[in-house]
Amino acid sequence: MTEKIKTTRDGFGRGLVEAAQKNQLIVGLNADLTDSTRMSAFAQQFPDRFVQVGVAEQNLAGVAAGFALAGKIPFAASYACFQPANCWGVIRTSIAYSNLNVKLVGGHAGLATGEDGATHQSLEDIALMRVLPNMTVIVPADGEEARKATLAAATHQGPVYLRTSKLETGVLTTPETPFDIGRAVLLRPGHTLTLVACGVMVARALQASARLEELGMSAAVLNMHTIKPLDIRALAMALERSPYLITLEDHQAAGGLGSAVAEYLSQQRKEFRLKIMAVKDTFGQSGQGNQLLDYYGLGVEQIIHTSQRVCAFNNCRSDSLNMLGLK
Repeated sequence: MTEKIKTTRDGFGRGLVEAAQKNQLIVGLNADLTDSTRMSAFAQQFPDRFVQVGVAEQNLAGVAAGFALAGKIPFAASYACFQPANCWGVIRTSIAYSNLNVKLVGGHAGLATGEDGATHQSLEDIALMRVLPNMTVIVPADGEEARKATLAAATHQGPVYLRTSKLETGVLTTPETPFDIGRAVLLRPGHTLTLVACGVMVARALQASARLEELGMSAAVLNMHTIKPLDIRALAMALERSPYLITLEDHQAAGGLGSAVAEYLSQQRKEFRLKIMAVKDTFGQSGQGNQLLDYYGLGVEQIIHTSQRVCAFNNCRSDSLNMLGLK
């Protein structure tokens, strides 16, 4: 039996080795964080295809662009607080503008980074990357999905940003769970409202949905693993079930998943109510990842309460509201 992949960074590491075994054009680049980003297994198995650039993220992006121009498929990994933050200009001009086949990996993203503190808790990287033309942005929910996302990125033509985390999420998907770039996955059906989540927040969305069912509410969970291109078909289907949506992300409220969903919904003629649950224009702090998510309003209990309030405010399901005592 294959050992379970505990984190999305572990899934990336396993997926990169698997992709490299299939395609000799794949090369790996790192900014002195080989073990933490889980590129060490690749470096050991393919030493002639691995480049350690040191603590120099701008150089990391530039060298990756050079490899792509030479016909290689470079995977360049660092912490998300360094890449894209420290090398965004190089990414913009040398990679995105040129539409090069570079795969950028931002590890240790979000509050889930935990004890490393605010300087290392990247809460802006999704916004930085999804604003770039030609850039695909993927935020997998668990280790297995990160493995499949890495394999998909390797065969995708064009620049990709893959966001990973060191927080253990548990097993949410299986090898049989479909994964296609730009195609969200409905992990749990429901008709009262839809929880649209990405990354580590998918696990919390599933926990909240199970609890809400016990309270008489039917909350669908949509794993929006690709932020760009956004799966507007899945969102349209969600609106057919219910006009009430809540987005969940370990990221600033500005510019992330919630913003992407809001941009789409604002162009639709259908009525809807959207609540964005994310970090509210602040930096993080040192602490355990799960505790920080709770502290900044992203806990399971907070998701449940927000779901109840959204329904109570809109009088959306009289049968559910009666059971909750909110009507």
